[in-house]
Amino acid sequence: MRLQRKTAIVTGGASGFGEGIVRRFAEEGANVIIADINDKLGEKAASDIGGNCTYCHCDVTRQADLNAAAKLATGHFGRLDIMVNNAGMPQTNQPMLNVDEDTFQKIFDVNVKSIFLAAKAVVPIMREQGSGSIINTASTAALRPRPGLVWYNASKGAATTMTKAMAVELAPHQIRVNALCPVAGETPMLGAFMGGEITNEMRAAFISTIPMGRFSTPRDMANAALFFASDESAFITGVCMEVDGGRCI
Repeated sequence: MRLQRKTAIVTGGASGFGEGIVRRFAEEGANVIIADINDKLGEKAASDIGGNCTYCHCDVTRQADLNAAAKLATGHFGRLDIMVNNAGMPQTNQPMLNVDEDTFQKIFDVNVKSIFLAAKAVVPIMREQGSGSIINTASTAALRPRPGLVWYNASKGAATTMTKAMAVELAPHQIRVNALCPVAGETPMLGAFMGGEITNEMRAAFISTIPMGRFSTPRDMANAALFFASDESAFITGVCMEVDGGRCI
């Protein structure tokens, strides 16, 4: 049990990569708070997983909601060891100038500002404890950007830079900060990345760019997150790990 007696918050934990991370953490003995805006899916996931898994409504663009999730963790489980900033906002694949200002702002609020707000909520707790692991979900889009997703690429680039800068500043407090950079997976966001309806031809064309020949899965992401969350990575911080089957090579 690699996360026994540890407590984690996973934003966007009701579906996709986030749910995979929640399930894997719970399997390894963690107390897990699913923080999401989809109450129906979040409550169902918490019920299905059982054990020490709790759902908390959380809009990651609101400081009060992230503060409440952190308070729930410490109040319910006594501590907070792991913060997974997984909630994300995709961009429909399209020319950069076709994206309106409101959509641009929402992308940056969910993908970038949320990391800032989460840090304000959890870093003081982790600093007092003298330890912690923050895991940000970035993307291969930050490392190998392509046309059609310019503003999404930029938001994930910000996430990788924030990860490294946070890691350096928080290292003296024994708080580690790392990021996951997944390639596209069969999640609710896939359609947006591909510009709408997904055809078999579109799937095949994208998969052909991944040397290992498949999309990523929630389990792939969960296993990588588990490593960063566990004591096995106790001396690893500021790393942006590609979970991409070789796409960024």
